[in-house]
Amino acid sequence: MAKRVQVVLRQDISKLGQNGDLVEVAPGYARNYLLPRSLAVRATPGILKQVERRREEERQRQIALKQEALAQKTALETIGRFTIAKQVGENEAIFGTVTDRELAEAIQAMTNQEVDRRGITLPDINHIGFYKAQIKLHPEVTAEVEVHVVSN
Repeated sequence: MAKRVQVVLRQDISKLGQNGDLVEVAPGYARNYLLPRSLAVRATPGILKQVERRREEERQRQIALKQEALAQKTALETIGRFTIAKQVGENEAIFGTVTDRELAEAIQAMTNQEVDRRGITLPDINHIGFYKAQIKLHPEVTAEVEVHVVSN
């Protein structure tokens, strides 16, 4: 088996790895492609320490983001219910539907916290009443709130 060399990637390379990954590649691939194009650097003890430090910083950042999301989840679930007023027609049917943007605006108006509307999952809301909505605040944190749709 041919000797392989260890390199640390400086960019994401499909089928090889992500930025900061330590990978083993053929010496010719490293020498002729990765190193001249600055896509990778040779793995030295100093470089490995830098990579480990960056990973630790990223891990700490992810922990902080998760803690922030948990605090936001607690705040949203403490309030629990957000009211949205819509124009109503016959049989308590609303004109249009309640959108994730409207719920995000209602949350911001009540809590002064921004919520990414792309993380909001709403059922089809076509009538006035109470509905459950899920808000994904972090890949591991989801809040559940009640949406109260009332007539305008």
